[in-house]
Amino acid sequence: MTSMLNKFLFFKYHLSILIICFLCFSFNNKNAKTGKLYKKEISSETFNVIRDAENIYSIVSPSFGLPTPENKGWNSNVHFIVTKSGVLLFDTGSSESIGYKIKRTIASVTSLPVRWVVNSHSHADHWLGNAAFADTTTEIITSKHALTEMKKNGNDDITFYNKVTKGKIGSTRLVFPSSIINNNLKRNFDGIEVEFILTEENHSAGDIIMWLPNHKVVFGGDILSSDWMPVITDDVNIPSLINTLNSIVELNPTKVLTGHGNATTVKSIVRDINLLSSVWKQVKLDSENGSKPEETLLKIKAELEPQYKLLYKNYTTEIERFINLMYSLQN
Repeated sequence: MTSMLNKFLFFKYHLSILIICFLCFSFNNKNAKTGKLYKKEISSETFNVIRDAENIYSIVSPSFGLPTPENKGWNSNVHFIVTKSGVLLFDTGSSESIGYKIKRTIASVTSLPVRWVVNSHSHADHWLGNAAFADTTTEIITSKHALTEMKKNGNDDITFYNKVTKGKIGSTRLVFPSSIINNNLKRNFDGIEVEFILTEENHSAGDIIMWLPNHKVVFGGDILSSDWMPVITDDVNIPSLINTLNSIVELNPTKVLTGHGNATTVKSIVRDINLLSSVWKQVKLDSENGSKPEETLLKIKAELEPQYKLLYKNYTTEIERFINLMYSLQN
């Protein structure tokens, strides 16, 4: 499993040190109901839609982890908001064909066009579907740093996705965002108040969190987690990530929409803060005392595993990578 994950990291987001966007875990036959839904959605013309709140909807992928021929590269969530005159879409999926399927799904909910698209960050599974929305009337929004990474890695991302899905993603054109956010920003989308919160070194370069203050709903991309461990990468600044999560807790959202997994609540953010803080503190202390990662792992397993093993679907398989990564960040 570790070898496969390492190969995935190598080929995906950087040529030399690629980050981990997905943790090596996927739905399997233990959940027959989910499996049936997954197969149905892959083969059907539209995805399943979940209503999160008034005018707010989610399309939740039942697959988490590697893009494969079976999931056709579809392994991330998208969310959308229906305004008076159009739709605001948060992320577009990992291929042009998935983007078109998302577009058809939205059309099954409303006849209004997608007028605005937000790419939460530069990882392929969240923006390669842009081509399906490359209309002159659609504004595609992201941060400056995310756009830089998209242009740097876009062709390699398509090559990688085609390889691991055996061409199942189909032909995908690169369509880059044209509207750039440089700072935190408040904007009204036809009656829907939106606050864009920019972060640095929390998951990737230039992640965008979207906050709807009147609805008390936060769209977190891959910074926020529900079913799985926080998706930290080689570029992460753990103290900065913890600070960001604390700031989101202060907003007191009633619903938390994530890049992977089901919708959740602020309790999940608090859970992630506590986990990250505890592991980071132990790693920092042990590193300063000359301990090795395997020694820290034994301590963490003894002290934290009883509490967190049941709170994350991939705690057992992911905690060792967490500790090794945090050790590497000490220097």
